[in-house]
Amino acid sequence: MNQTWSRAAGWLVAAIAGGVYGVAGTITQAYVWGALPVGLIVAISGITALVAGLRLLTSDRWTALACGLGALVATVVFSGRGPGGSVVVPAPPDGQLSTGLIWTFAVPIMVAIVVGWPSFAGVRAAAAPDRTN
Repeated sequence: MNQTWSRAAGWLVAAIAGGVYGVAGTITQAYVWGALPVGLIVAISGITALVAGLRLLTSDRWTALACGLGALVATVVFSGRGPGGSVVVPAPPDGQLSTGLIWTFAVPIMVAIVVGWPSFAGVRAAAAPDRTN
């Protein structure tokens, strides 16, 4: 029973961390330096590193998925029109591709890749030599 609570707490913390990064990525994805979309590159790299780091540290797909879902929910919520009418991620002009649109699709794609990546823990354990004396 105690392990169930600690896992649920870990999922909640991962979802909150993903939500915080989702907000930060949604706001910063629009930053460009000349023609280079620096904000988008940093945001995608960061969410990938965050989800992959959680997956590697906890060896748990569900923790990584909770983090990714938190980021996805924050991205969707903060991409729309706010109560005052402001828009954080504006729609691109006709015929153009915006960094906001790329960010919106990159988050679930990166989370799916990290969560769906196979675990090689069993293969490493079976291949490791027995070191007992």
